[in-house]
Amino acid sequence: MNASAQAIRPNIDHWEQRVDLAAAFRWTQRLNMHEGVANHFSLAVSDDGQKFLMNPNQKHFSRVKASDLLLIDANDPATMDRPDAPDPTAWFLHGALHRRVPQARCIMHVHSKYATVLASLKDSSMPPIDQNSMRFYGAIAIDEGYDGMGLGDEAERVAALMEKNAGKTVLMMGNHGIMIFSPTVAYAFDEMYYFERSCETLITAYMTGKPLRVASHEVAAKTAAQWREYPGIGDLHFAELKAILDDEESDYRR
Repeated sequence: MNASAQAIRPNIDHWEQRVDLAAAFRWTQRLNMHEGVANHFSLAVSDDGQKFLMNPNQKHFSRVKASDLLLIDANDPATMDRPDAPDPTAWFLHGALHRRVPQARCIMHVHSKYATVLASLKDSSMPPIDQNSMRFYGAIAIDEGYDGMGLGDEAERVAALMEKNAGKTVLMMGNHGIMIFSPTVAYAFDEMYYFERSCETLITAYMTGKPLRVASHEVAAKTAAQWREYPGIGDLHFAELKAILDDEESDYRR
């Protein structure tokens, strides 16, 4: 961390978590995986998972700073009456998930290009065709029941689906996009990055019109286990991304 970045540390609760989440927003924009001023990331900061940080309404990912992040209580019905009320779809969807799936500490939702293409196909599954896609073997839940934007009943429906698939790290939201569920910001960002890369490979392979070389169950399961056991997965990648931001746009830490 450079000297100017190290000096920026106001007396605000959950500061390191805020910094990590702000870094994730900045890099999601750099990778063009954002969608205007839409899409949302959240991070639980209470033991029960029901108090969480989330990006403010209609703020572009490229401008999000650590101090901008909203602290929200998933059980507070007055949330949308606040002067800094979050986006309604974000409140309903992330609030329902943090209430009902407490082990999902960090939730990242994007409409990234290749993942959304896959979510738009009748078959939205991820066959294990390369080392990256094998990372997600057995880890993807597919939602085929899209029923509009994530408000009210739709948010509760999605949360109920993830209650039943609590061990999954990716939700392929048919006709919509994806959500990543992870214990930390670093791991969630790493999963989101590699899932988009996997989708890009798969969609490109489909475009050739040639048969896919699909790995066996045994090889795919072995490789998925190796990904899970790989030392420092996510943390080392994310530390480098933060180091780049510290050199190039350290205001994310403010």
